[in-house]
Amino acid sequence: MGDQLVGAFQNPGLLLGIPLALAGAVFMSFGAQYQHRGVAKVERLSGQDGASGLTMKQLSRLLTRPSWVIGTIMLGLAIICQLGALAVAPLIVVQPLGAIALVITTLLNARISGHAPTRRSLAAIIACVGGIFVFVAIAAMFATEKNLSERQLVTVLIILAIVVVILVVFWLLVRRRHQVRALFYILAAGIIYGFVATLAKVVIKRVQAGDFEWVTLVCLIALLAGTALGAYFVQTAYSSGPPDLVIAGLTVIDPMVAVLIGLLVLGEGANVPLWGLIAFGVAGAVAIWGVITLARYHPQVVSDSREVPIPRGSEPPTPKTGAGGDPLA
Repeated sequence: MGDQLVGAFQNPGLLLGIPLALAGAVFMSFGAQYQHRGVAKVERLSGQDGASGLTMKQLSRLLTRPSWVIGTIMLGLAIICQLGALAVAPLIVVQPLGAIALVITTLLNARISGHAPTRRSLAAIIACVGGIFVFVAIAAMFATEKNLSERQLVTVLIILAIVVVILVVFWLLVRRRHQVRALFYILAAGIIYGFVATLAKVVIKRVQAGDFEWVTLVCLIALLAGTALGAYFVQTAYSSGPPDLVIAGLTVIDPMVAVLIGLLVLGEGANVPLWGLIAFGVAGAVAIWGVITLARYHPQVVSDSREVPIPRGSEPPTPKTGAGGDPLA
């Protein structure tokens, strides 16, 4: 480790970066809940399911829904907190802390929808949060920051372009398949936002250093384009599943992608020992298992699939032939 060890005492920026990242997680939780409410309302008003992809008309209608606008403002505040944290702390420390948003969103959604977490869904949430926090513990001990070369940035941009092409092709193949599209939207958004976080870190550091060249401009353009594509996947994911399931995918996949980029391309994990790399792999597998399990056994997902008659919200149970209540109406 030596002089390259980065921790709370070696890098005082962590003392500011971690609280900012946690504040961003709170804003993300409330923002997701409000945006989910707005998407659900637009679907009902348009009479068209958006799970296979929101239409331009539905997207434009979102701008007229107060709940969606409020959620967007909160997500904007979350981004500001995230960027502030990235400006003073290593990427692979900041990103995993978003997992706190999963816990908050789960509590909010249970309160609003009336779908209390089951033992299986709680186990999945614990796996998600626990796996990600192992990343934080290891990253906080060994994460290092280095000046990035132009070649490294070009490599990240090329990988991002390839990933986007693969995701778009896969989306065209699965958008009509109900069984896999919810999980796909969640994973796709998480992957894209993992690259967005990396590019944001790069742009911030280059601007701070006064190094705004052509490659920095390309990174900024890619960042904005990635944010837009990821946002579309997120809004469509709200049509396919509850907000805490969407947040689960984002808070697990997003930091994992960012960590892998940091480790393999940016060199931020050059001092991680073998046991640390093994722990990264095990923690990652546990967290991904949590996301997949939550996607299959989330009580609201099961209820919506009509496998079990779970009543919605605070309304009393209704006969199977009647219309169920909806707290978002």
